[in-house]
Amino acid sequence: MVLLLFASTLGEERVGLWPEGRASPPCNNPAQEECGSGSTARRNTAWPAPSRLAQHPQAPSPTDCCARRLGSGCPGDGAVRRGHPRGPSPGRARDLSAMAAAVGQRPEAARPQWVRPDHDPSQSAARLGDCEDAPVRPLYKPRGICSRAYFLVLMVFVHLYLGNVLALLLFVHYSNGDESSDPGPQRRAPEPQPVITLAPLTRLEGIKVGHEQKVQLVADRDHFIRTLSLKPLLFEVPGFLSDEECRLIIHLAQMKGLQRSQILPTEEYEEAMGAMQVSQLDLFRLLDQNHDGRLQLREVLAQTRLGSGRWMTPENIQEMYSAMKADPDGDGVLSLQEFSSMDLRDFHKYMRRHKAESSELVRNSHHTWLYQGEGAHHVMRAIRQRVLRLTRLSPEIVELSEPMQVVRYREGGHYHAHVDSGPVYPETICSHTKLVANESVPFETSCRYMTVLFYLNNVTGGGETVFPVADNRTYDEMSLIQDDVDLRDTRRHCDKGNLRVKPQQGTAVFWYNYLPDGQGWVGDVDDYSLHGGCLVTRGTKWIANNWINVDPSRARQALFQQEMARLAREGDADSQPEWDLDRAYRDMHVEL
Repeated sequence: MVLLLFASTLGEERVGLWPEGRASPPCNNPAQEECGSGSTARRNTAWPAPSRLAQHPQAPSPTDCCARRLGSGCPGDGAVRRGHPRGPSPGRARDLSAMAAAVGQRPEAARPQWVRPDHDPSQSAARLGDCEDAPVRPLYKPRGICSRAYFLVLMVFVHLYLGNVLALLLFVHYSNGDESSDPGPQRRAPEPQPVITLAPLTRLEGIKVGHEQKVQLVADRDHFIRTLSLKPLLFEVPGFLSDEECRLIIHLAQMKGLQRSQILPTEEYEEAMGAMQVSQLDLFRLLDQNHDGRLQLREVLAQTRLGSGRWMTPENIQEMYSAMKADPDGDGVLSLQEFSSMDLRDFHKYMRRHKAESSELVRNSHHTWLYQGEGAHHVMRAIRQRVLRLTRLSPEIVELSEPMQVVRYREGGHYHAHVDSGPVYPETICSHTKLVANESVPFETSCRYMTVLFYLNNVTGGGETVFPVADNRTYDEMSLIQDDVDLRDTRRHCDKGNLRVKPQQGTAVFWYNYLPDGQGWVGDVDDYSLHGGCLVTRGTKWIANNWINVDPSRARQALFQQEMARLAREGDADSQPEWDLDRAYRDMHVEL
């Protein structure tokens, strides 16, 4: 605003300048009542265009008027002015004389005079006196406010304004930040990751039963791996753990707290199973594995253990038939007509009324999980690294597998025969890769390529690990139950299994739960890996398990490892999917 006012004032002052830049004679100011006097407001009066200027016949010329003013003809500019005690100064007299001489050199024709449209010469002549009120006007049109100085000032102001606006925009831009230029890890564009190519899975050669091979798993001693069977491929490593390591694992498990390994189904589960829309005919065909139209006891026993958690014996089945009045002749075999007359809700009612004892469960033990990842106890980390060297698998596979499971079997404890890995069907998905599979499948199973089992103490009585069909020439699930002898029953028929391993403190046994697919990856489940824990007849049995998880789908396993590697690079521990039991133990550190 100060600049604008300055420019406006400068433009007003330039109104009274001659074209050559000299000051106009005092007598040429048209607003003065007398020559040489008047107010500033009257000086700024606008005048018509130069086209209306004309030579007035009686108007005194500027030369005459100014010449008189040098003498005493002009009132107010003589030797003694009106109201002024003295005459003009010598300097002013000289300036006026020079100005008068310059004006006098001009031809009369070159001095235009302004004539108003309503000008009357007679009135003008009568009104004009001795150069007293001569309305002499400037010889050019006033330039107004649009002078060169004002234009320059205005341009400076506009440039300053635009510069301030540009600076403000840049300040806002860099203050708020640009998402595309933010180097933070959360806004950085994800870099394309190379597709991981998984190497073939390592598989040790058994050679023959009893074969031994020397390996170095720790720096100060050698270990020997002995082949126990070829179907499944089963090995034994004596002294894999030291006595101190065994005691430490037991101590950590006791500090962590153990929970019951098997929980019976709730009423909601049983109601959901009873509400399944499966016809009697479809269920009968599912149970009738040999398709002879009759349900034998062994066919019912093979299926009733799934999901219920109870271990059914032939005596239990016949007792249930009798309570439900399903087998009128009492031969233990149901026809399609007899089975169709049954009400499945009566089966669930019978199971709820019959309180299961610990001995009637599939598994009678307590267990807990111990964390082995980064930040775990140094002994737990050392054991995992030893397993890595034993299995000869890639570190990514071993490190991303399940934590260590510690199991306690008290006297009377057992675990009926089972396999550690579920079947490979299109309808199933692995538990450890389901987070990245992005697939909707009805069933979830454990995909455990290998099992490494550690014996943590010497058991006083019983507690062997039995492999009922190890190295059998053939395998038939229905042949497991013959003449009321169920080879899967580790409480009563553990001694009838093909292979039994006696617990010995520090010894490790490991085997493969899958057959190879011929391309270096996982094939079908090895049915010969069926195993169980024999009844503990005296004392307590402590074991630990390390399962190595591999998805039968090579692409899913690669995607899983790639996602875990990305999360590890970003260092976002809170966003990494981890086992719930790992998270519970992650912050516990114990030193003995």
